[in-house]
Amino acid sequence: MESYEEKQERLTAKLRQNQPGPVRLEKSTSNLFRHRGGSGAQKLDVTNFNNVIRVDSVNQIVETEGMTTYATLVDATLREGCMPAIVPQLKSITIGGAVSGVGIESSSFQHGLVHETVTEMDVLLGDGEIINCTASNEHKNLFFGLPNSYGTLGYILKLKARTIPVKPYVHIRHIRVTDSEKFFSEIDQWCSERVDFIDGAVFEKGEHYLTVGKFVDVAPYVSDYTYLNIFYRSIQEKNEDYLTVKDYLWRWDTDWFWCSRNLCAENPIVRRILGRKRLNSITYQKVMRWNTRVGMTRIINKYLGVHTESVIQDVDIPIQNAPRFLDFFHREIGMRPIWICPVSHPNTGLQNNYPLFPLNPATRYINFGFWGVIRGQEKLSEGYYNRKIEKMVAELHGIKSLYSSSYYPEEEFWGLYNGNKYQSLKQRYDPDARLHNLYQKSVLRQ
Repeated sequence: MESYEEKQERLTAKLRQNQPGPVRLEKSTSNLFRHRGGSGAQKLDVTNFNNVIRVDSVNQIVETEGMTTYATLVDATLREGCMPAIVPQLKSITIGGAVSGVGIESSSFQHGLVHETVTEMDVLLGDGEIINCTASNEHKNLFFGLPNSYGTLGYILKLKARTIPVKPYVHIRHIRVTDSEKFFSEIDQWCSERVDFIDGAVFEKGEHYLTVGKFVDVAPYVSDYTYLNIFYRSIQEKNEDYLTVKDYLWRWDTDWFWCSRNLCAENPIVRRILGRKRLNSITYQKVMRWNTRVGMTRIINKYLGVHTESVIQDVDIPIQNAPRFLDFFHREIGMRPIWICPVSHPNTGLQNNYPLFPLNPATRYINFGFWGVIRGQEKLSEGYYNRKIEKMVAELHGIKSLYSSSYYPEEEFWGLYNGNKYQSLKQRYDPDARLHNLYQKSVLRQ
């Protein structure tokens, strides 16, 4: 096995030998949900930067390469009695991708977003230089500027991030709340309780579920949602449950939250045909990307006279405005279930310094996750429903993640995502524009 230093040397040499022009990563998996046009960019293979280097359970730090998936990272840390402070929901997400994008999960109410758990990064720039970034060294502006940059300022080759100790099991409770105002008020109250995990789901108007989890040493039983049983359905069926820590962390992955139903994978016969090993987000992504290339559903919809729009988004809304956003979403979008996750900022002294994903450190936010397709007989303008969401998020002083399709006019986009600061970072760390800029990548899909 090559050492990190050997891989680093080989990669930079290859990059410097490339012809002038744009470059982009060549990866085996991707959790971006926006179609990309042919950019002509040279591909940079970093797939072998996928090893966990060191787990320090005493100082609660993991050192790992940027293309390491969370499936690999979780296995390595659990063996040492700890886990990354934030573990995003899908096994195929890489830790470097979760930093340069925005990673979140049910421990975010106390540990923030993935990038807020990072203490140090090695970043590959477009010209082949590799620099080390921390919150206090000469490259601290890139340390804070990289989150939400999506590889447009550089690529993370290695990083250090905080971990937290674990116990063998997680005891979860599902609490039904009928009123939306009370639902978000209860989330706010639970964030001050001694629990380890908080998230929720909205199934219908008046049917909200708050799920709280706590590490425990023993469990009277454990449920299995990796094969025939479906986790999100259990939320409506059970008041409490027990899972192993590993199964808790991947409770959403088996059915990609609830998106497996779009592939008929909730059918018991289909589940048995697929088998346990294929029931996961990686399988569904492969099918989805195959369909994008082949256009099967486009052909069917054209034949049926149906017009569709994918609405795959995560947005963060200040908790005081969350009931208003939910009301808008029920009225104007109508997609359900909706994932709910509170986000607070850890007291690290670094908060509010991330210019490309600016959140108020004094405010608790609610992440709304919704992933599906709206169908209708009327042909609407491109991005009709997504644009409605973008406008409402801005009106409510929230912010949208950029892993999926965006439809902002350029001036509005840079106003929301700190264009002046971004341009100064771009000028310093990618002056020759070897990497596409954030608007090109997020909105123009280059």
